[in-house]
Amino acid sequence: MRVRAGAEAFRGDRAMGNEYGDHLDFRGGRFAGPFTAKAEYHEHGPAPTALDALPARAVGFTGRGPELRALIDALGPNAAGGSETVVVAAVSGLGGIGKTALAVEAGHGVCALGSFPGGVLFLDLHGYDDDPVTADQALEAVLRALGTEPEYIPARADERAALYRSTLAERARDRGPVLILADNASSPAQVRPLFPGGAGHRLLVTSRDRLSQLGARLMALDELSPAEAYELLDRALRIAHPADSRVADDARGAAELAVLCGHLPLALQITAGLLAVDPDKPVAELAAELTESRDRLDHLDDGERSVRAAFDLSYRRLPADQARVLRLLALAPGPEASNEVVAALVGLEAAPVRALEALARAHLVERGSERRLWRLHDLVRVYGAGVVAGDTGLVAEGEAARARALGFYHRWAGAADAWLQWLPGMAVPGLLEGRTEALAWLDGERAGLVAAVGWAAEEQHAETAVGLAERLTVYLSWRRYFDDAITVSSGARAAAHRSGDRAIEAMASDSLGDALRQVGRVEEAIEAHTRAREVFLALGDRYSEGRTWDRLGLSLREAGRVEEAIEAHTRARDVFLTMGDRYREPHAWDNLGNALREAGRVEEAIEAHTRARDAFLATGDRHREARARDNLGLALQKVGRVQEAMEGYEKALKIYRELDDWYCTGRTFHNLALAHLAAHRSSEARAYWLRAGDAYARAGATEEAAQARKAAEETGGASLTP
Repeated sequence: MRVRAGAEAFRGDRAMGNEYGDHLDFRGGRFAGPFTAKAEYHEHGPAPTALDALPARAVGFTGRGPELRALIDALGPNAAGGSETVVVAAVSGLGGIGKTALAVEAGHGVCALGSFPGGVLFLDLHGYDDDPVTADQALEAVLRALGTEPEYIPARADERAALYRSTLAERARDRGPVLILADNASSPAQVRPLFPGGAGHRLLVTSRDRLSQLGARLMALDELSPAEAYELLDRALRIAHPADSRVADDARGAAELAVLCGHLPLALQITAGLLAVDPDKPVAELAAELTESRDRLDHLDDGERSVRAAFDLSYRRLPADQARVLRLLALAPGPEASNEVVAALVGLEAAPVRALEALARAHLVERGSERRLWRLHDLVRVYGAGVVAGDTGLVAEGEAARARALGFYHRWAGAADAWLQWLPGMAVPGLLEGRTEALAWLDGERAGLVAAVGWAAEEQHAETAVGLAERLTVYLSWRRYFDDAITVSSGARAAAHRSGDRAIEAMASDSLGDALRQVGRVEEAIEAHTRAREVFLALGDRYSEGRTWDRLGLSLREAGRVEEAIEAHTRARDVFLTMGDRYREPHAWDNLGNALREAGRVEEAIEAHTRARDAFLATGDRHREARARDNLGLALQKVGRVQEAMEGYEKALKIYRELDDWYCTGRTFHNLALAHLAAHRSSEARAYWLRAGDAYARAGATEEAAQARKAAEETGGASLTP
């Protein structure tokens, strides 16, 4: 019984009566007026508990097989004992990646195994909301869930934590261990007071940050695999409408849709919901809408769930420096950005590695294919670019960042290109240490370089981007990235045409023709070279005119117009002879020799290739010297001088290997195979074709590799080790 006195009945405070637990003793009290007492009777039963609080499984939960097994193994009855026992496990990942769904699924899995007879506590810490749950509030919540009366919950956090652990220990003795699932934590401080303190209890935490400070078993979630994404879409539609087979009927469209969703579970669930409410809408139609949208995130919103809102929660918590790095990194060209490109974007001498690592811990930035590279999830990139586009001040900041990145690429690509074209006697280029380093830099930055040339479509970046395109021409041809070369040259030509720069437009057209020829689009190549030649003739640019004649000859020969090719190469040769250009003249001689050989004028071809070889030797151009030796060998074979041809091939091979030109290595092995076959040495021919196949494969020329291996198989004979 509790008794309380009316306020009007007495004056004073504790002098009126003494407290004895749950009642007041009025004996000895001094009363100045009428006295009224009210009695309240309470029957005390056990306080309610919330120890079966695990949420329902996510409907249509898909994939995550290895991760689910790993969590169940870590938390379940077969978990390792002793010092390796996992008391705390932390699942982290990008917003919308499916952390909570996995944790809940794992919770149901371990409970089904009988691991936690004491029950499950579930607590949403709202770590990324404007008002996250504090550690004190979390402890109060779990103590209430464990059945502790509010008046017995201490005020101090350390006392609450002690009572929490004691209550869990008592629960373990009475019922068994408890699983505590703390969802959506944003900091170690939110989680540490919830450590259960032993007795078989386990704590499972989800967070957008890698909480490495907890000493927990860490699991970082990535996006779903293409197969898992397909299954999620199909299952979600069939749950809504069992007969809905749109995903199965259009697997290609579903795959495209999954890519546009970045294989992010939240985005996939939203798109599945959009399809479910519109049963007549084809999968490909929704994919087309996402493709054509200026901002995909506008579509990835079903009124209740939103990818943009999920990312907003993470972005708003970032310190200013990290937020700036994230949104500027979203503007980087290409799928990955090196430390140097990031430094250029943010305007620093060196990359802000600490900020990048902090963003990586928050799963907003990821390590790329190499440690020095960084990447963003596709939808995070869209989000970051949208943040910039939505603010006038940030737009200006973004344009300045892009200009710095483009300037960096232009400067370094120029140095790399200079090394690729460097010959003895020329000035030594700067920035890079040599040709090998130049190729390695270009290889590492290729995707970004090609994407940056695409900025030529924007007036403020056009001039620099077109210059960058010119500096990539030799490299893309050397590495045989002809599709990239077509993209780069087409973009540069269009930009130059818009600006009215006829000379640059013609140069881009000439480079475009060279790339088109390499992929078999010969008639288009002839047209591009012809357009370029006419402009150079009009402008009186003799050097460019000669180079274009030479390239036009290559395309004409490819088209079977050999006599026209001979004329074109002869014109190119005469231009360079007149100019006294000792570097370009042997190019024309070598190409002329190939055309003469195809026309049956073999002795003239031998003379032309010999002149080319000797000229390249004189200038120190070893790569083209090897090519001239290769071509000379073909002409020598035509007149039966097979041994001389083989000697030339061997010398060419030595140079190609030194320069890591595996495509030309493969071609020379092929020529050696033909020479041995002509000499009736089939086993040797087979061995060289096998070596040609290996070299072509190393160069990424899969079609040529397959043809060489087929030739080896058809040749037969004794097998020799290649």
